[in-house]
Amino acid sequence: MFTNFDGQYIDVGEAEIHLQKGGDGPPLLLLHGYPQTHVTWHKIAPQLAEKYTVVAPDLRGYGDSIGPDDPETADYANRVMAEDMVTVMEALGYDEYLLAGHDRGARVGYRFAFDHPERIRKLAVLDIVPTLETAEAMDYAYAKAMYHWLFLAQPHPIPERLISHEPTFYVDHLIENWAEHPEELDDEAVAEYHRCFEQESVVRASCEDYRAGLSIDLDHDRASREAGERIECPVLALWGAGSGTVSFDPLDVWERWATDVTGQGLSCGHFLPEEAPERTLEELRGFLL
Repeated sequence: MFTNFDGQYIDVGEAEIHLQKGGDGPPLLLLHGYPQTHVTWHKIAPQLAEKYTVVAPDLRGYGDSIGPDDPETADYANRVMAEDMVTVMEALGYDEYLLAGHDRGARVGYRFAFDHPERIRKLAVLDIVPTLETAEAMDYAYAKAMYHWLFLAQPHPIPERLISHEPTFYVDHLIENWAEHPEELDDEAVAEYHRCFEQESVVRASCEDYRAGLSIDLDHDRASREAGERIECPVLALWGAGSGTVSFDPLDVWERWATDVTGQGLSCGHFLPEEAPERTLEELRGFLL
């Protein structure tokens, strides 16, 4: 699904990261979300590669990337996954780059910007606010809409065993519930998400990711906030205005965490690069210049 891209694996120590790389120009790192892989970018990565060198990896444990054999929650902290990408980009010869992340990849992305500000020129975050803000805003209505945060964070092996019983059913359930236009997700892409979630290691990795989200990642966010840290590079925040789960203005939230924020909601659900690729591409092109 990535014409004129080259696939490769890079050993980062505790993990082996699979990625697709293509194009020519300033380096642009694209990080996917849950329950997806790098394939989530397939509708816009070729166009971005006309002006940028696009690097689209699978996060550790997701897709065809390999995570630790017997993982602990600490192995899936956003800080750790950001370190993976530092190593990946260094291996490819890049010390400074642009970054766009969707969902879990955007969470890795903003932690990346806190921990390695010298490396990120610009940051685009798609359909998230900082993890600590999400946790603190989780009243009963929000928890019902975002139940997967609480379900996936339950101790191993409870969610793993339930999901692995019918993994494709669960992926389809998430797409149907989070997309305003689920028919816009390409059948070939969805089949790839199915293939990956049929691997028990991927299910385990994704659950550890969410366990970290409601524990270690909150500690890191809290420490950044208490220290008065702010993301100094320009930030573009885009979100799905049709998802129905956002009861606040994401720009107001991001302005508490970053000094230079722009953005808007798009007419779609959660899966911006697949439901609204033209508008997502337009916004990214304008911002990344």
